[in-house]
Amino acid sequence: MTTDYKLTYFNARGIAEPIRYIFAYAEVPYEDVRIEKESWPELKPNTPWGQIPTLETEGQVLAQSSTIARFLARKYDLVGSTDLEAAQCDELVDAIGDLKLEWKKFFLELDPEKRDELKKNLIGVQIRKYFTKFDSMIGSNPDGTHLVGKSFTWADFYVACYLEAVERTVDASILEEYPNLKGLKEEVNNIPQIKTWIESRPDTVN
Repeated sequence: MTTDYKLTYFNARGIAEPIRYIFAYAEVPYEDVRIEKESWPELKPNTPWGQIPTLETEGQVLAQSSTIARFLARKYDLVGSTDLEAAQCDELVDAIGDLKLEWKKFFLELDPEKRDELKKNLIGVQIRKYFTKFDSMIGSNPDGTHLVGKSFTWADFYVACYLEAVERTVDASILEEYPNLKGLKEEVNNIPQIKTWIESRPDTVN
């Protein structure tokens, strides 16, 4: 199959999954290249910043997951209906980026005692701070479903993917305290195109 896009990432959902959600939603074909970690040291020097995902399109290589997702969101009308809504999407994705830094400390910690302490801080302080804000944003939106505006945006996809990651790695029941966020994730995952993707995507640990 000939496509205009080649997405390269590990054989995982991770930070590439919001990009895959955008492709699924827009029903745009792409080459989903998944590499094993053993191959990464050899491939790393050939990437723009020594990181993946990368997206090859129009003879160029884009890097940085949020940059790739934003690029595609602009192309496929997932940035809201105004410049302000587009900026609000950026703000939310940047906020998730900040929270991911706290989550990464927990995820990478191997010492059981330190890991338990980091988990308590992550759930009780960091996640509570961000999830409470996100939940309130959905609740105060007259639309009642989305984080920004009256239709789905890439910010909804980005947050939904992160919620799923937190459920898998931190606490499977964590969204019970945040009903609007739980509803957002369910709404996103039940979009027909995305639901089809979820049902057919590779079964990976992360």
